[in-house]
Amino acid sequence: MAPPHVGASLRTARARLGWTREALAFHSGVSWAAIAQIESGRRTDIRVSSLVALANALGVTLDYLVGSPGSAPWLFDHRALVYDSDAAFTEATVPFLLEGAQQSDYLLVVASEPKIALLRRGLGEAAAPIEFADWADWYRSPRAALDRYQEYMTRTRERGEKWIRVVAEADWGHESGSTLDAWNRYEALVNLVFAPWPVTIMCTYDEHAFPKADLAHALRCHPALVHGEEATVNPKYCDPGDLLLAPGTR
Repeated sequence: MAPPHVGASLRTARARLGWTREALAFHSGVSWAAIAQIESGRRTDIRVSSLVALANALGVTLDYLVGSPGSAPWLFDHRALVYDSDAAFTEATVPFLLEGAQQSDYLLVVASEPKIALLRRGLGEAAAPIEFADWADWYRSPRAALDRYQEYMTRTRERGEKWIRVVAEADWGHESGSTLDAWNRYEALVNLVFAPWPVTIMCTYDEHAFPKADLAHALRCHPALVHGEEATVNPKYCDPGDLLLAPGTR
């Protein structure tokens, strides 16, 4: 017997893609009637094969659909955008946020005032439901940033939000020495800390603001790279444990 929250998780994952039940039935091979019964909670005796087919069609893990609160599936989607102009920044971040709105994600932007202003102009009226936060307030230190995100995600999930989508500006390129090393390790650490959370974060890097070596390290911390509106697998991604145990980061 499947846990009672499967229907809500299934419905939310379907809504994120903008699919009708008919569309999900087509992509998964599970009948429309069965999907309707699962989402409404009328069917709890769900075959494992059906759950696997639904999860595969929706692009989520089986743990996301049926996992208990104590389970730890890897849900975190960590992306990096390296940009060289304001236009390149908005060409990637605006569609990313609009896609999240279409999929009913909870949207957060943590950035400096100039970047927030760019996004507000680019989004227009679509900016209204997005939460904007000041980068300097959230990123006082790597520890403070981790604590702030964890508290935010916990609070947001307790309100019933199923998926969180974040644009997070990286604005520590002017730092040096041990402080910069701490931020470099931070990007590797978030892969471990946020692994079980249903969240997609696009970290944005101004290539003019970071030393090349530190930018290269940052890219090794992100499983996906953003090019315009597309996200692709990062072939240079490194296991976060290996990065954190390395004697140096640069």
